[in-house]
Amino acid sequence: MKQFPKSLHQKLQQREANNALRKLSLPNDLIDFASNDYIGFAQNETIFHDTHQLLLDKNIKVNGATGSRLLSGNHLLYQEAEAFIANFQKTEASLIFNSGYDANVGFFSAVPQRNDIILYDELCHASIRDGIQMSNAKSYKFQHNDLEDLEKRLRQAQSDNRINEVYIVTESVFSMDGDSPDLEKMVQLSEKYHSYLVVDEAHALGVFGQQGEGLIQSLGLQNNVFARIMTFGKGLGCHGAAILGNEVLKSYLVNFARSFIYTTGLSPHSVAAIRVAYQHLENEKRTLEKLKGNIIHFNQEKVRLGLKPLFVYSKSAIQCAIIPGIERVKTIANQLQEKGFDVKPILSPTVPEGQERLRFCLHSYNSEKEISDCLELLSTFVFENN
Repeated sequence: MKQFPKSLHQKLQQREANNALRKLSLPNDLIDFASNDYIGFAQNETIFHDTHQLLLDKNIKVNGATGSRLLSGNHLLYQEAEAFIANFQKTEASLIFNSGYDANVGFFSAVPQRNDIILYDELCHASIRDGIQMSNAKSYKFQHNDLEDLEKRLRQAQSDNRINEVYIVTESVFSMDGDSPDLEKMVQLSEKYHSYLVVDEAHALGVFGQQGEGLIQSLGLQNNVFARIMTFGKGLGCHGAAILGNEVLKSYLVNFARSFIYTTGLSPHSVAAIRVAYQHLENEKRTLEKLKGNIIHFNQEKVRLGLKPLFVYSKSAIQCAIIPGIERVKTIANQLQEKGFDVKPILSPTVPEGQERLRFCLHSYNSEKEISDCLELLSTFVFENN
């Protein structure tokens, strides 16, 4: 066997020298401030049993899809789940993908065409940027949540007769900051400049809205957005994703999205879990209210303890304290973990150098005491490590 390529080995060594080498870790028994399981659906035993029962009721006793959805993998549960999702999300059609990454890569590599322009927020998720890189369209980033910068670029695009279509891309809740754009004004801009607005709702599903339907729908903007990407591995507690839009968009993606066409479909069990989790959203008002209360309590405690200047402004379940320096942020994270709180450091290059942070993910099952105790420890450790 040949030796490992020297250039790759050097990159690993450099990452290790910077104390930023990523490693896999096993689950722990610490108090959870790290997972994306915002409303506890991933560990919900009722959803687990209901999913199994749904398969039994439909006499589905297979372990896999057996092929791509265009060949042998498009089992009946797919059709039922997509219809349920479309109805719940108040959209014409939905198309399930194997993951949020697959959905974004599939959409952005297939939909924008040559002579189109993609204008995307500079902090958009890696899956969006990877899909954009695979597109034949030209792309330009605009400053984070800066609608003046976006409008300037829209004006430039409008004045260029060589451009056919313009796509505006953002997230309703940004995964590394927890903040949100002014979506109502963004809709106004998209309509003013006759462009197509695409919104990734990965961290809004299960968090915002009366039934956890996401931020776009809670604002009543679902008919003003060209496409929504809903990811199920966060608030919904299962796996997969769906792209929401009209029937023509769905047909186009079935025909041209390579990450949909050339992959084995999800197993019946995975699709059943999506269907059941969506059904449970309809009856989880108390759980959603508990999460919203915890978000309010977290923000109040930041103020009480003098920690607010450290944090990115956020009213979502993602709260990030900027603590520059890999060594410093890892030290504080380790101290919190030693006290029983699972808080993870986010390091460069995941975030820009100098923007390293502690990322607190809030859940409906966190208690107010856990939140207060964790932030009091953070306050102590931050001042000790100055």
